Amino acid sequence: MGEYIRKTARLNGRRYEATGKTELEAMTKLAEKLAAAKRGEETLGGSMTVTAWYKEWKVTYKDPKGLTKKSLGMYDEKYNGYIKPRIGSMKLRDVKDVHLQRILNDEAGKSASHMEKLRRVMREMFSRARKSRLILHDPSEDLELPEVEAGTHRSITEEERAVLLKVCETESFGLWFLILLYTGMRPGEAAALNWADVDFDHNEIHVHTALESGSTRLKGPKTKAGLRDIPIHAALFPRLLEARGEPFAPVFPTRSGGRQNSGSMARLWKACKRAMDIELGAKVYRSKIIESKLTPDLTPYCLRHTFATDCARAGVPLETVRWLLGHADISTTANIYQHRDASALHAGMALLDGSGGKSGGNQNKRSVNP
Repeated sequence: MGEYIRKTARLNGRRYEATGKTELEAMTKLAEKLAAAKRGEETLGGSMTVTAWYKEWKVTYKDPKGLTKKSLGMYDEKYNGYIKPRIGSMKLRDVKDVHLQRILNDEAGKSASHMEKLRRVMREMFSRARKSRLILHDPSEDLELPEVEAGTHRSITEEERAVLLKVCETESFGLWFLILLYTGMRPGEAAALNWADVDFDHNEIHVHTALESGSTRLKGPKTKAGLRDIPIHAALFPRLLEARGEPFAPVFPTRSGGRQNSGSMARLWKACKRAMDIELGAKVYRSKIIESKLTPDLTPYCLRHTFATDCARAGVPLETVRWLLGHADISTTANIYQHRDASALHAGMALLDGSGGKSGGNQNKRSVNP
């Protein structure tokens, strides 16, 4: 993370400061703050507008943290698009929980990710305002999410699994999707692997970095849980051994020898889906698929979800799967475990009633009076 330049000035006995990656950026931000102060917009306190606080909060608590451009852009996108039009001109101290809840309620039916991020921005803004004693109470602390659109991640079907394994036998992308299926790694984690991270002696893959979203840079995991060692699946070991390269070369290089990025990973998935689709009998005209057999909700993350449900079917303890997946919160893992298929449910009932999965359960063991 690069050093930030900090500039300060005093106006009417109050000290103002601004930071930037360059001196010009820092001076520009400082000039904007001083101009706003002269207009009476930047007096820190409950009487400042929500928009004035958002700008102060972001430049003071978010910009210096070294977040990616994409992450910082998320805050502006949620605030400018959804929060500012509703409460931006209100005084900070006048905002009640009902104002914030209405903003969330109006987004009902949209994706869970969008809703969570929108709530997070409001929570972080108003929580800091309370901690800074600008307001007496935090109106965001008990916000509830309305109904949201269910996520698209699911386990692949047995038919999809069979086709995936078949095309992965011969296609150049095969090892990429097998490692996602047999380790549960996130695509960004797999892209960051060097051969030195594949420990053949101890039969483990060491996960300690990931591709930064929207970038070609590598970063550490968001939480300590992301640092983990994943035992190598028996079906994966020979494929890795066959492809083994130099210790500091990427396990999954692009055609030019570089590391995978978001664009190249998207192309890998496009090629895989096309091969699977054709194997399933999709209609092709002049090399273009005109009638697909694949469902649109099939995504690379379905393979991570499949790994988790495969563990559930095999009886792997929830806590173990949590560490294999790198989840900081076990409830995230538990949510995946709840999506078991019918065969797992019947197997569970068979354990309960002692039927071994046969129809009728234990009823033949009971005496029946005519």
